[in-house]
Amino acid sequence: EGRALPEGILSPEICLQWRQQRGAGAGLYNLGETCFINSVLQCLTYTPPLANYFLSRVHSRSCQQRAFCMMCTMEAHICDVLPSTGSALFPLCVLDNLQCKSHEDLFHVFFQSCSRVPLTSSFIGTGEHFLYGRQEDAHEFLCFLLLAMQTACLPGSDSLDSYSPSTTIVQQIFEGLLRSRLTCLSCGAVSNSYEAFLDVPLNIGGASSVGAALQDFVQPERLDGANCVKCRRCNAVAAASKGFSIQDEPKVLTLSLKRFDVRGRKLHKAVQFPLNLDLRPYMSQPKGEPCLYSLYAVLVHKGGTSGSGHYFCYIKAGDGLWYRMDDTSVTPCAVDEVLQQQAYLLFYVR
Repeated sequence: EGRALPEGILSPEICLQWRQQRGAGAGLYNLGETCFINSVLQCLTYTPPLANYFLSRVHSRSCQQRAFCMMCTMEAHICDVLPSTGSALFPLCVLDNLQCKSHEDLFHVFFQSCSRVPLTSSFIGTGEHFLYGRQEDAHEFLCFLLLAMQTACLPGSDSLDSYSPSTTIVQQIFEGLLRSRLTCLSCGAVSNSYEAFLDVPLNIGGASSVGAALQDFVQPERLDGANCVKCRRCNAVAAASKGFSIQDEPKVLTLSLKRFDVRGRKLHKAVQFPLNLDLRPYMSQPKGEPCLYSLYAVLVHKGGTSGSGHYFCYIKAGDGLWYRMDDTSVTPCAVDEVLQQQAYLLFYVR
């Protein structure tokens, strides 16, 4: 309350649809338990607005970083992968920099600013570096990678505050705004607060579909008993309801299906997800024109825990066809195969 909502203007360099119709590019070599990295890199590579931006090489032409820059690294990676159809590449430009000393601070900043992300791998909590030969959680790596890209867009800044007037390309593509509404059940007073997000975490324990999980996400929760709140209007400790809704929709919507508990144990469950998703019913203004998204990537984990098993993904390339990306293997597939997967991360674009 009392804080203006952040505003950002979509850069003219960003195009939400593919500028070039091309098939799938290169696969990626697994260098020892690096499938979690490969699958995240492939999902980002086939994110149309991000790929369009990097293929234009706008960033590298204006980058003033003297040290390592994750944006330049991702630009080089995507520009190498997409034209290399029928081959496999070593993602060394990314892997070689994961143990960079400067990244230690990123872990600490990340978990101070995004504490809602579940801790399912030990390296995150201690600020240790990624290590070759050790499986990690793909969702955590995605969060880390986006943070590193965001930091590269703000050289010299000590703050990653989403309310910064400098809206980065990462924010413009991936960031949305969540509204938390607290309602006093005694006097009806309403209090709103807002928080930026890069993905929406969905509990799937009681949901058989993404639609049901989203409905659970926005369903108000009653706070009573020991959870009662002090109302500033009626000055009483009273029961209240608290509910979330999406205030500002992102250009790219990432849904994280919470398959792992805090110990890394996995929930094996089929959860239906659509090719086309209308976000409007889950927004702060649920009435209005549909807010439509199209599925373009699905990240899958097979195994029993977050620290074991195997990650791979399905992507929709610029030619409109679906491909299974499993390390070096890149094979066309039917959309029915995609929709039958036990998804871990879902990527949608407006």
